Amino acid sequence: MTEYRAPLRDMQFVLKELAGLDEIAKLPGCEEVNSELVGQILEEAAKFASGVLSPLNKTADQEGSRWENGAVRTPKGFKQAYLQFVEGGWNAMQAPPEYGGQGLPKIVTTPVIEMFKSANLSFSLCPMLTAGAVEALLLRGSERLKNIYVKKMVGGAWTGTMNLTEPQAGSDLALVKTRAVRSHDDKNGDHYRIHGQKIFITYGEHDLAENIVHMVLARTPDAPEGVRGISMFVVPKFLVGKDGSPGLRNDVKCASIEHKLGIHASPTAVMIYGEKEGAVGYLVGEENRGLEYMFIMMNAARFAVGLEGVSISERAYQQALAYAKERIQSRDLAGGGSAVPIIRHPDVRRMLMNMKAQTEAMRALAYVVAAAMDKGMRHPDKEERARNQAFADLLIPIVKGWSTETGIEVASTGIQVHGGMGFIEETGAAQHLRDARITTIYEGTTGIQANDLVGRKIARDGEGGHEGDAQGRSGARSRGGSRCFDKLGAGHGHDPRGILRGAHRGGGMRFLDRHHLRQRHQGSARRRGALSQTDGYRLRRLADGARRARRQAKAGGREGRQIFLRSEDQDCAFLRGSRADPGAGVAKCDRAGLRGSDGAR
Repeated sequence: MTEYRAPLRDMQFVLKELAGLDEIAKLPGCEEVNSELVGQILEEAAKFASGVLSPLNKTADQEGSRWENGAVRTPKGFKQAYLQFVEGGWNAMQAPPEYGGQGLPKIVTTPVIEMFKSANLSFSLCPMLTAGAVEALLLRGSERLKNIYVKKMVGGAWTGTMNLTEPQAGSDLALVKTRAVRSHDDKNGDHYRIHGQKIFITYGEHDLAENIVHMVLARTPDAPEGVRGISMFVVPKFLVGKDGSPGLRNDVKCASIEHKLGIHASPTAVMIYGEKEGAVGYLVGEENRGLEYMFIMMNAARFAVGLEGVSISERAYQQALAYAKERIQSRDLAGGGSAVPIIRHPDVRRMLMNMKAQTEAMRALAYVVAAAMDKGMRHPDKEERARNQAFADLLIPIVKGWSTETGIEVASTGIQVHGGMGFIEETGAAQHLRDARITTIYEGTTGIQANDLVGRKIARDGEGGHEGDAQGRSGARSRGGSRCFDKLGAGHGHDPRGILRGAHRGGGMRFLDRHHLRQRHQGSARRRGALSQTDGYRLRRLADGARRARRQAKAGGREGRQIFLRSEDQDCAFLRGSRADPGAGVAKCDRAGLRGSDGAR
């Protein structure tokens, strides 16, 4: 397995030309952010990713985390890496300064997180969930809970988890059975006693930090049925003493960890709460609003998981490219008597260009959404905040669903570039595909993302639903970005292939929206509408990726860095052409060869 090298030039290009880093630097609280500072942050993150995390990726996958008598030991090197991670301040990047954080905008932290996920996906999952738990506590926790837990979590001494799933309650959280009974005593004050079982809890037990703060969904005795009766509770592994240090062990234990297809180093725990007197838990916010609060964590996690698709694609591409340059096989079709590196063969070139172009399109979309999230939180104008937050809400399902589905595709293509050697574990290409496979499942499957986008964000909001005009508020920005797709063309009917052809000719997302609204309201069978939602979701994410590619090409045309920008334009041309006709994409790019931002694709 090759070591990861951060694509810094690609990242900085997207930050400046597409995501609008200079605009973010003008927002309140971002006055110290500038290109020089961001460059330094990215360079240091790249060193940590390639020097510390990447070398552990393969060995940790082979060793895996191990469970023994309720305790979990992470792979060799993880504890030391986590200590360096915390000491370097990486865990505190986005948290508010008053809680020990650095207050960096999301547009700055996003490429850093991409690097860490590319270098070692299993390791990155622990701080990802901690960040989500911190955000939920900051937005909905009491001052007492914030003062006890947030600083410790931001500093990395304690980590966080998200506890939703139960054996009978996967995507359907209305079936949650974990109980929370009100209680009071002198030692713990007002609290709840938690009883139940949770499964698939990432880093539910480990040896990296001195305490683990579980965010648990449960029902109080008098709660209404369904999702409206779910509350959220903070349940620490160790109860916190008056001095703020971990004290007695709570009634929480890890019964086992799962044996998984991928992300072997990340312990996925079965958690038991209240086997004895009941685990002590503290209510977050109000009773029966737990699902609302959990979605604060869920939305953050969905964006982060979408970034995993970008990260795995980048890592798989780098490995495939290195192998294609080294593997000598067969003569060049253009002539010559001796065998050449397989990168000279058209089919291999096509696969590598496909991997690279899709990765760049995904990265562009993710960074643009990160910038919108910053504006949605920090912009001084209320209308601008609402517009940008609506834009981000609209596109997060695409970031999550499209990027993860494409990440699997790119990782699979990476194996194909290796040929038979890709099927052998020792080369490392297979690990990327194994790790990528979970990303379309956890934090909401692709079908759930489609339902969210087409069924809620587009259909319901288009009819004046709860989100109001979520799409309308982001309309000016969406329409402005969709001008390269402003006409889909008439006569495609309900044939997805016809719509797809129109999209490639330069169609618009607004047509997709109207088409699937119409589909949803024809006929009485809701299943037909659900299938239509998934088709529409796939078409929309394709159109948006191509739109980002077009913007990237236009931005490149304004600069003078000829080799780099010409390669960016080749990638965009390939993406636009190859999705409708694979041969056309290769034809557009073949003359220039596979030259990239690092000078040698």
